Amino acid sequence: MGTIHFFRKPQRSFFGKLLQEFTLVAADRRSWKILLFGAINLICTGFLLMWCSSTNSIALTAYSYLTIFDLFSLITCFISYWVMMRKPSPVYSFGFERLEVLAVFASTVLAQLGALFILKESAERFLEQPEIHTGRLLVGTFVALSFNLFTMLTIRNKPFAYVSEAASTSWLQEHVADLSRSLCGIIPGLSSIFLPRMNPFVLIDLAGAFALCITYMLIEINNYFAVDTASAIAIALMTFGTMYPMSVYSGKVLLQTTPPHVIGQLDKLIREVSTLDGVLEVRNEHFWTLGFGSLAGSVHVRIRRDANEQMVLAHVTNRLYTLVSTLTVQIFKDDWTRSALLSGPVAASVLNFSDQHIIPMPPLKGTDDLNPITSTPAKSSPPPEFSFNTPGKNVGPVILPNTHTRPYGLGLNHGYTPYGSMLNQGLGALGIGATQGFRTGFTNVPNRYGTNNRIGQPRP
Repeated sequence: MGTIHFFRKPQRSFFGKLLQEFTLVAADRRSWKILLFGAINLICTGFLLMWCSSTNSIALTAYSYLTIFDLFSLITCFISYWVMMRKPSPVYSFGFERLEVLAVFASTVLAQLGALFILKESAERFLEQPEIHTGRLLVGTFVALSFNLFTMLTIRNKPFAYVSEAASTSWLQEHVADLSRSLCGIIPGLSSIFLPRMNPFVLIDLAGAFALCITYMLIEINNYFAVDTASAIAIALMTFGTMYPMSVYSGKVLLQTTPPHVIGQLDKLIREVSTLDGVLEVRNEHFWTLGFGSLAGSVHVRIRRDANEQMVLAHVTNRLYTLVSTLTVQIFKDDWTRSALLSGPVAASVLNFSDQHIIPMPPLKGTDDLNPITSTPAKSSPPPEFSFNTPGKNVGPVILPNTHTRPYGLGLNHGYTPYGSMLNQGLGALGIGATQGFRTGFTNVPNRYGTNNRIGQPRP
């Protein structure tokens, strides 16, 4: 049944935990600005959606979605402040930095889904174009532009600032960069403003406002209502093209891939580590992006048996820590001990010796084609290895009596056999042990290897 806890604290619900973390971040003064801009964003978004309904303009609706994206960016910035306050826990040993990546990925994907919804609505409007009222179209454009620019330039959003710099450029940025080079060729003084990589969020805000201004003028002059649908498609395409590279970059971070721009540096560091004193091998290396600007990794290092583990660990960490902030290094020595042998099949065969054990030899090759006079193969194959009155490779298995001293350290008899007793027992020369307890698996070896039958007899 288990222990009954009378005064056990009740478990908090999910919303209770969420409210607790929200109050923790709201206690910091830096988050007050985010909360203020979030409240203003909700008010502006409400007015813009009402004006979109009154003007019946889908281009203004597409531009209003950028204001909703600003709300998502403010939430991401709020999460970033919460991550800075939280420390790694036993459950989340790497911290909570990946929540920033997840927030950026979710924000950019939702913006792209909104752009796809605008494209779908615009395709339906091409079949039957409704009438557009321009009474509040221009007012809504300037209100949305002012709030978007003020939010982007006032709030320091670290996750989106990093992603906008690290991700690949969008097609809108590339076209604007080409126009900027042409303009700076005419007016060189503008190079400090237009030539650096422009902020993609500011760029899309300005481009969307420009498209809405053209829509307003064409509708007022010629009542050309189809331009509103064309402007909505243009804003949706610019939104999708701007958010797509950021989604790809944050998605690769979530998949724990290695950033392409640091692969060369990591290879150089691994080569330097492999040349350190005492290091034999560096293997199982794995490096991935933990969060925006932080790299994690793990590596196994095999060292010599006489090397100092702590010294090698300090040198390896010192080399890799310049690039990898969260690093795990596993040091193990190149140690092949006797205990490894005792735990394998070799120990079982040693401990289960019988009274006579057989030493296997390689099989005889070409025994049928041997010349009985020269004892060499009759074929033109290379001769066997030189052997001076010894069987060499071309003999069968040798059966040895197991009455002598057994190996030391295996729980068997200890001691040694004097060298003289080995000679007396016939172990000094091969071929005389047939009368002293040493017998071989063949009896006609002297006839094969020559006619000298005095091999192994003691000299007078």
